[in-house]
Amino acid sequence: MIGAFTFNTSQRIVFENGAAANLASHAASFLGPRPFLVTDPGIVSLGLQASCEASLVGAGHDIARFSDVVADPPRSLVDAAAEAARSHGATSIIGYGGGSSLDVAKLVALLLGSNEDLDEAWGIGNAKGPRLPLILVPTTAGTGSEVTPISIITVGDEEKRGVVSPFLLPDLAILDPLLTLGLPGPVTAATGIDAMVHAIEGYASKSVNNNPVSRTLAVEALKLLGANIEKAVFTPDDRDARGAMLLGSMLAGMAFANSPVAAVHALAYPIGGTFHVPHGLSNALVLPHVLKFNNAVASETYAEIAPIVFPGLAEVNDARARSDLFADNLADLAAKLGLQTRLRDVGISETDLPKMASDAMKQTRLLVNNPRELGETDALEIYRAAL
Repeated sequence: MIGAFTFNTSQRIVFENGAAANLASHAASFLGPRPFLVTDPGIVSLGLQASCEASLVGAGHDIARFSDVVADPPRSLVDAAAEAARSHGATSIIGYGGGSSLDVAKLVALLLGSNEDLDEAWGIGNAKGPRLPLILVPTTAGTGSEVTPISIITVGDEEKRGVVSPFLLPDLAILDPLLTLGLPGPVTAATGIDAMVHAIEGYASKSVNNNPVSRTLAVEALKLLGANIEKAVFTPDDRDARGAMLLGSMLAGMAFANSPVAAVHALAYPIGGTFHVPHGLSNALVLPHVLKFNNAVASETYAEIAPIVFPGLAEVNDARARSDLFADNLADLAAKLGLQTRLRDVGISETDLPKMASDAMKQTRLLVNNPRELGETDALEIYRAAL
């Protein structure tokens, strides 16, 4: 029997080579006269935002840009971006870049549209809204942030907190594969693995809202990602592979936005928050070890999706054996793509692990979705296996 569920996603999605250069026409009905663009210095140094800005100026808009976004953006950066948008008199917000830029843009749109206190919006369903019109344009194929109602921000020195609300879903998501052609191999690999984690965790989530739509999207995402990640890394100018990765990332985002992620992300957050390891790589470092832990209760579920990514695993009939090989093959894939595969490779030592395990326990909104109950002792053992 299919249980009750809800499914939310972005109001409109445009997937097209060169779509960013036509942003003004795609969003003409709600941009207003003074759009405000949120991005990062790397995007500006590469000029990836230039065609979008030219489109806006050409259509008569008075635009301003905030380009100071960093990975794992701190609360102070959100406040600075919001203040710059207020000073501009922003009528709409455009998030342009990786997941960090999109997450900051979401909160800027919320804060300007509602004037609410961000401290009262943390958590699930606490944002009151409304927000300013919001357009999100990803330049990486990983986070799926353009279709998720989630924004993750670093609070204090290390802790990551999230705002989860349908108000954060944009009016328009623009997927332009041409924007991802310049991504370096390590970034392509890490963000691609991140998208795969979204699909895997969304498919296996213990959330009461795990639903047939999310599972179907997760399967389609894994088909695209599994078949194209190596090509995108090693043949970076392959437009078809880049487009497949961007679409796969979006589908995975839709899946986990409604059937939430779990312990892989919970254990990844202390790696990123404390050691400033990119989010996708943080996920890749713990992924196989969390799957092996979960196999005690979720091997049948993982066995269902394993052959989608690694077709040869279809020949392994035993579910536990297949799911164990799935974890091993994912670790091998990360190594093949050139990613670090051990925590020690990113400067983490044995003495760091107890605090990391303690910090991971703060991610209660994620841990409740894990197929197998996971405590602090379990987290410590998983980190030790990953060391």
